[in-house]
Amino acid sequence: MVKTKKTLTLTGFNDIFGASTSDGERITELALNELHAPDCHPFYVNDDEAMTLLAESIREFGVREPGLARTRADGGYELLCGNRRRRACEIVGLKTMPVIIRELDDDGATIAMVDSNLQQREKLLYSEKAWAYKMKLEALKHKGIKSDCHSADEIAAQTGDNKCKVFRIIRLTELIEPLLNKVDAREFAFNTAVELTYLEYDAPFEAFNQAGILDVLNRNLVHPDAPAIIFTGSFMFADDDRNNDEGMAYAFPAEIAELFERTVIINEQH
Repeated sequence: MVKTKKTLTLTGFNDIFGASTSDGERITELALNELHAPDCHPFYVNDDEAMTLLAESIREFGVREPGLARTRADGGYELLCGNRRRRACEIVGLKTMPVIIRELDDDGATIAMVDSNLQQREKLLYSEKAWAYKMKLEALKHKGIKSDCHSADEIAAQTGDNKCKVFRIIRLTELIEPLLNKVDAREFAFNTAVELTYLEYDAPFEAFNQAGILDVLNRNLVHPDAPAIIFTGSFMFADDDRNNDEGMAYAFPAEIAELFERTVIINEQH
């Protein structure tokens, strides 16, 4: 009798966890150099303390949650979710990571990217939220799925931010980047920054725009212990409630307020 030779194979990722997810999508190990971040990606990938902890976890336990990608027309894959895991894999010297490959159009890719990152990231900067919320609303509009209000309701249910705040967070995308960075750093109050985006500049105040306000902030002409000046439409109001959960608010000194003497109301009793 002729005995058939048996071939032994090593157990891999798909053999352990199954070749597909519970939704029937296949998990594939892809080379890191084939995975590319989206051109418009609102979520930061920083080599910070959180990245160090993630890298240590992957070194010890491996990548426990696969990323999400779609094929690119010019080769490789666009990594919609998992860019922090990809970077952590690089840090620990891995060459591949597990990825779910999903065929998506541009709007579907945007929605999947935003939803996955909102679900998996515990802490987000205001700028990340602002651009992510805006991108999802625009993608839903392109697909003709929902109106802005209904889309905002969906984001509110997903994130815990109420609908009004969703729209206010999106307003931050109207800020110039350096001012938005100061909101992220809690050097410029959220409410103040939002109202600033609604302020209209009429002659002779056109020169005192966002860039001018940034210059004031950078030259340390603001004082955290002074009443916070909140922009509302074409007016400004002083607000003594400085220690709020939106970050420290700042006040412009009197010489700056004088530039707005025709439209400024200073209410020290507010």
